[in-house]
Amino acid sequence: MATSTPPLKDKLDIVIPTIRNLDFLEMWRPFLQPYHLIIVQDGDPSKTIRVPEGYHYDLYNRNDINRILGPRASCISFKDSACRCFGYMVSKKKYIFTIDDDCFVASDPSGKPINALDQHIKNLLCPSTPLFFNTLYDPFREGADFVRGYPFSLREGVPTAVSHGLWLNIPDYDAPTQLVKPRERNTRYVDAVMTIPKGTLFPMCGMNLGFDRDLIGPAMYFGLMGDGQPIGRYDDMWAGWCIKVICDHLGLGVKTGLPYIWHSKASNPFVNLKKEYNGIFWQEEIIPFFQSATLSKDSTSVQKCYIELAKQVKEKLGKIDPYFAKLADAMETWIQAWDDLNPPTKLAPTAKPK
Repeated sequence: MATSTPPLKDKLDIVIPTIRNLDFLEMWRPFLQPYHLIIVQDGDPSKTIRVPEGYHYDLYNRNDINRILGPRASCISFKDSACRCFGYMVSKKKYIFTIDDDCFVASDPSGKPINALDQHIKNLLCPSTPLFFNTLYDPFREGADFVRGYPFSLREGVPTAVSHGLWLNIPDYDAPTQLVKPRERNTRYVDAVMTIPKGTLFPMCGMNLGFDRDLIGPAMYFGLMGDGQPIGRYDDMWAGWCIKVICDHLGLGVKTGLPYIWHSKASNPFVNLKKEYNGIFWQEEIIPFFQSATLSKDSTSVQKCYIELAKQVKEKLGKIDPYFAKLADAMETWIQAWDDLNPPTKLAPTAKPK
């Protein structure tokens, strides 16, 4: 009997940041083995990372990052999972799925293993509805539709740039919440996908995330975090705030909800508190900045949007701490490095600002 080709097999890369052997991929084999992996090895480049047999992958360590990017390698974080964004940059595929090495296959309420990648693909291949909220959630899912009163002029939706998945077991909490609720586990499986409305920010978690690299890739920069930086554990958050402002400007959609993965391991809340300490204070000014950020009509591509946003970061957030001027410079360096590795072979995707 002929086996069907996995969806987007030749159009999708799986990016995994790690410092350890990737034994967790054994559990994912039925779902992920057909796809190409990009492994970004953090920490000591002399350490050998073991990948289960049968997987097709490219592995990059810090020496490779320095060799490929040269002086621009300074924009890639070290000793932090933010290094994963290097994988986004070197990929040549249209779609990316990124997952952490402590994320296992979850089961739905019936006990059936969840193919997280398949759900991300479904989310990305159907439109989003950021301009008007549908009370039955994603109208493009099987068994759902637009409800009475939903404007027909908006039912076509917009292209989906990002699919943000969730986690069972260990929730993605900040350090203070971890300390207050050390035993709390997420056991609620909510069978829903929804579009995050235009003008609304969200806390993006990078451990179970899919996106259309052609539509939003250049904005998926996870910032300067970890070694030598005054902040950590805000890498995915930073990227999420940036991509949401840009998606809203370019008329693109962001979905959240399904799929779930099983987050197996809680990180140390005391270590996390040290990493997050500055961010907990700074976010009270960072979030209003992004909530009020506007981009000009001249910013018709993701790159132009991102450079304009970087200049605003330097001007407005630079007053909080010198780190933000350094981060803004790194954002511009990131775009230069992205364009070097991804020269336009055709016109870059542009959209009319909304």
